[in-house]
This record gives sequence, structure tokens and C-alpha cells, in this order.
Amino acid sequence: MKIAVINPNTTASMTATIADAARRVAHTETEILAITSSMGPVSIEGYYDEVFAVPGLLVEIAKAEREGADAIVIACFDDTGLDAARALAGIPVIGICEAALSATSFIAQRFSVVTTMERSRLPVEHLVHRYGMGSRCKVRAADVPVLSLEDPNSNARDRLRSEISAALKDDRAEAIVLGCAGMADLTASLRQEFGVPVIDGVAAAVKQAESLIAQGLSTAKRGAYATPVSKTYHGDLARFSPAAMGV
Repeated sequence: MKIAVINPNTTASMTATIADAARRVAHTETEILAITSSMGPVSIEGYYDEVFAVPGLLVEIAKAEREGADAIVIACFDDTGLDAARALAGIPVIGICEAALSATSFIAQRFSVVTTMERSRLPVEHLVHRYGMGSRCKVRAADVPVLSLEDPNSNARDRLRSEISAALKDDRAEAIVLGCAGMADLTASLRQEFGVPVIDGVAAAVKQAESLIAQGLSTAKRGAYATPVSKTYHGDLARFSPAAMGV
């Protein structure tokens, strides 16, 4: 099976981190196609960035499906463009936030998401409530820019550890969910350091995608995720009309 893991931002080094996390957990017969969006922001921090990451993401999803992908993973913890992607694609599409929360709910009663910036915390908090986890999960921000996670000279990882410590003490969290795909390479070391389950959404999404493929399941195409209605789009968005996108 082929799973396209798409980074909706345009930072290729982050895609490499995501790809490594995906391949570590994928079945030996699963091919991971790691893809970086060709247009949009270099990082997604808040609602404004998210909106402008969606067009490039949808282009890559359509391309990956044409090239034989069996499922899509959207590798941003905001679950960027997830609903639009499910309407567009004829194959399963998994968001890493939904995947991580679902996986964690099987192994912990109370847990905390630790994400990057305060402006990113609020969208994640909304997703937690959307996915029915509001009574079990708290969301914290370590106040670190996404791209600082890749800078060894920043204090981003120390601030992340400090916020995890606070979650374990103050929230009484039994497990920690890493609220950014760029944190995927820290999972093993944080598990060892804190002695609790630490969940990476990329890994969780890949395993859930494999399960859906194995069961022959895909997104329902009636109601909310029905195929987009064919119509004309004008101006700079003409290329995103359903017909132009191959729908």
C-alpha cells in the first residue's frame, strides 16, 4: 500500500522529519510518499496561515491520488484543510490531530496536548472539542515558533520539556500528545525522560491509514463529504474549480 504523507507548509526539512517518523512505524510493505506543499507559508501558526496552506495542500492531494496513493495523511496538527480534502479525495484522508487524540483515548483517561504558539493553541483546542475530547484533554502552548524546533541553538526543546512537566503536574495528565508534526523526532526521547506515553500524530495517522486501507474503507461520499459540485471558479482560483482539480 502507498500512503502519501503531505506537509501543508513549504519547509522541506520539516517534511524530512515527518517522513522519518512515518517510516519508523509503517509496515514493511507500506510505501511512504513524503510530500512538501509547493505553495503557501513556511510554517502554519494560526488561522491566517492555515487558510493559505489549503490550496497547495489540495493540489498535492489530487496529484498523489492520481499517482496511486491509497490514503493521505495531512501532517499538520491543525488538521489543515481536512474537510475539504475529504470532499476532494476518493481515498481515506487522516488528520494527525484527530488520529493522535483517538489513539491516546485508548490508553489514557486524562491527557494534554502540548503545541507551539498561543495562536496555535486555540485552533487545536477547538479541534479537541470537535473530536469529543474536551472533558479529557487540555491544550498547552510552549510558546515556541514552529521553525525554532529545528534550530539547535534555540531553547525550543527546553521550553517544550518545561510545558510537559507542567502538564503532568498541573493537569494530572497521564499521557502527552505532541501538538506539532515538527516535534515527531522527539517522541522516543520524551517518553524515556518523562516515563509516560508520548504520542506523535504522524505515527498515529499512518497506522490508522493502514488500518482503513486493509479494511477496504474510504470516506463516505454522501452528505458532508460528497464530491464537490462542478461549477466555475473565477480569477486566481480558477485552477481550483472541481473540473480543473480532476473531480
